[in-house]
Amino acid sequence: MMALESSATPATMSPAVSPTVSPTVSDTASPTPAADTRRLSGQVARFAAVGVIATIVQLGLYAVLDRTMSDQWANLTSLALSTVVNTALNRRWTFAVTGAGALRQQAQAFGIFGLTWGATAGALWLLELLRPDAGTLVEVLVLALATGTSTVVRFVAMRRWIFAAPGRDRSCAG
Repeated sequence: MMALESSATPATMSPAVSPTVSPTVSDTASPTPAADTRRLSGQVARFAAVGVIATIVQLGLYAVLDRTMSDQWANLTSLALSTVVNTALNRRWTFAVTGAGALRQQAQAFGIFGLTWGATAGALWLLELLRPDAGTLVEVLVLALATGTSTVVRFVAMRRWIFAAPGRDRSCAG
């Protein structure tokens, strides 16, 4: 196991904090573990609510567009539009991000969009292969299940990459 190094100097160290031991609760403005848990719980709840809204938008658009275009085009179009709605709502409400950067964050969200689109397009393709006579209701249910498979990955990507606070560790650990 690699030892952690500290950049603290004797002049900047608190007398009770050793430079080689990372305290559980810092004497800086860092939140406590309990505060982190509450913040995470709130983000998960808000993310879920936004997800329900965006999923309703996506599935409703799909059901309408499926009457005028192929299943795959209806899926791609409805998913792209709902991704914009999802990202904007999560930006402001779930992660409380305001100010500059919305366009960059929308572009990043479209990187994650590829995962969701791949899951939903693959699910529609498989449904078409197994049940070519499936109606729109079955297609919508399959899309809802496929979208659910990518939800956790999207949350982690939004929390750790797209909407991470500047200077915050953007790794997937911890």
